[in-house]
Amino acid sequence: MEDTVESTFPKIISVDDHVIEHGRVWLDRLPAKYHDVGPRTIQERGTMQFVGGVFSYEPSDDGELCDWWLYEDKRTPQTRLSAAAGFSRDEVKVTGITYEEMRKGCWDPKARIEDMDANWTDAQMCFPSFPRFCGQVFMEAQDKVLSDLCVKAYNDWMVEEWCGDSGGRLIPLTITHLWDADLAAAEVYRNAARGVRAVCFSEIPPYLGLPSIHGDYWEPFFRACAETGTTINMHIGSSSKMPSTSADAPAAVGSTLTFGNAMSSLTDWMFSGWLARLPDLKIVYSEGQIGWIPYILERADNVWEENRAWGGFGDKVPEPPSTYYYRQIYGCFFDDVYGLENIEKCGVNNICFETDYPHSDSTWPHSKTVGEKLMGDLPEDVIYKLVRGNAIKLLDLDFDK
Repeated sequence: MEDTVESTFPKIISVDDHVIEHGRVWLDRLPAKYHDVGPRTIQERGTMQFVGGVFSYEPSDDGELCDWWLYEDKRTPQTRLSAAAGFSRDEVKVTGITYEEMRKGCWDPKARIEDMDANWTDAQMCFPSFPRFCGQVFMEAQDKVLSDLCVKAYNDWMVEEWCGDSGGRLIPLTITHLWDADLAAAEVYRNAARGVRAVCFSEIPPYLGLPSIHGDYWEPFFRACAETGTTINMHIGSSSKMPSTSADAPAAVGSTLTFGNAMSSLTDWMFSGWLARLPDLKIVYSEGQIGWIPYILERADNVWEENRAWGGFGDKVPEPPSTYYYRQIYGCFFDDVYGLENIEKCGVNNICFETDYPHSDSTWPHSKTVGEKLMGDLPEDVIYKLVRGNAIKLLDLDFDK
């Protein structure tokens, strides 16, 4: 059996990886008058601490060397957690890092392709790093004229430079204007016109001080995505708030509960009415794993049936919530034995594989071996769907056609 799986395991199309933007992404694209306030990097020595989810920094001649992003009046460090590829697990710590110390595939597209080849990976879709997982850095900035330019500059770099010469192997994933739904919609249309089929969004917008998805505020953005076949991709942490239990809980508690926001967000979407109003809209949950999905679908369907008199969803959700999940929602995994044991309830057409390069959870360079171990007992047609087929259909990729 192992030899059969070894010879037939499909080439991976990963829907959740990450790019470390090089230091001139914005300098190369912003007007010169913004070069002193727009995103730029500086390298210096200092002592870094990470307490309560907040980085603090003190300059120090004998401290560690680190590359920092500067933007308006904020400083953001490059850390080994985000550029962990090539380091052993024991070396992956909350510590500063320079571009020179990173594996080149973190920020160079040609080197990324080489690392994909070493990992049995045909194609990747990468989330941003400095802008954070849905571009909320630009939403939080003071100068929204500059923010608009920064969003467009990132997307131009993503499409033209990061993905441009990859022959389709690097799949563009754009950010948008979180502070203005009409601008967000216009940016979706702009990028869709050049073939982009994926955009980042927050799993729980109110955590960012934004309107929830239960009203009409986001209608222009959601409609633009539905009309252009642009998938909405929500990474864990894209609300800038991760689940935990207390301020003094160890990081391991939050790490164990990373799926929590995805589960809450999925419930939001199933009862929002948007999936019924826009049946062509597709949404994706990245890095949340999948083992929790069958229960929340069962619970949502039960609530829909038993609590409809007071549930508050009225006529917005005419069918059981799981109907919309199986029709329009995708989950992703990189290591989830329980979820795969229940793949029929998770949905063989709703799940995609991911490698999470170059983050600390990444299975690189052993993603094929991990995949074979996880999926080796599944039928070949199901393996194909999980490893690449579902991603091809979801993102309208020019593979296997």
